[in-house]
Amino acid sequence: MRSDLFSAEYQAQPPAAVGMSLQHSRSIKYVVDGECHARQGAMVAFRGNLQFEVKSQGVGNFLKRAVTGEGLPLMVAKGQGEVWFAHNAQDCFIIDMEQGDGLTINGRNVLCFDSSLGYRIKMVSGAGMAGGGLFNCEFEGQGRIGLISDGAPIVIPVSSQAPVYVDTDAVVGWSSGLSSSINRSQSLKSMFRGGSGEAFQLVLHGEGFVIVQPSEAQPAVEK
Repeated sequence: MRSDLFSAEYQAQPPAAVGMSLQHSRSIKYVVDGECHARQGAMVAFRGNLQFEVKSQGVGNFLKRAVTGEGLPLMVAKGQGEVWFAHNAQDCFIIDMEQGDGLTINGRNVLCFDSSLGYRIKMVSGAGMAGGGLFNCEFEGQGRIGLISDGAPIVIPVSSQAPVYVDTDAVVGWSSGLSSSINRSQSLKSMFRGGSGEAFQLVLHGEGFVIVQPSEAQPAVEK
């Protein structure tokens, strides 16, 4: 049997080391020896002796997610084997974090991460009135995070002299050292006339970076 489908580009390779790697631009492979964390429903294939369980996020995080609809429903893959994660054929990226790093990520953009990383749901200052992104996921510690983006992302530097304004439906995440506020970019009169569709933006101040995806699609409601 012959086909371009069987080229090396699409073939699953033997595991080289424990941890995550890009299978290709739209899937992450994780070699598990112990456990890893991932968004619920993200597994598309696995082989080996693995079990998948819902991960408890603690009472505080559970209540925040129940009230706001934000956050990240998690599962744990336990055992030894290989698992492939993907979500709606979105673009995948891996970020290496070291001690002292902090990263704030929209829950809809988290695919998987090492169990060595600390994780909590945190209120985004001032974002409630913008109608989205009130609570995001903050990671810290040493390990790797697999992210998804609806299209090729844009990474924009932020400085104290040049704050960045981002749509709350398009923001993927930002370095945790940045502070946030809300900007209203149109008058109340304009809003009452129907508005431009760009009434509020999240403003990020300080020194760091912000990641934006070229899509303002609303996240799917988690079951």
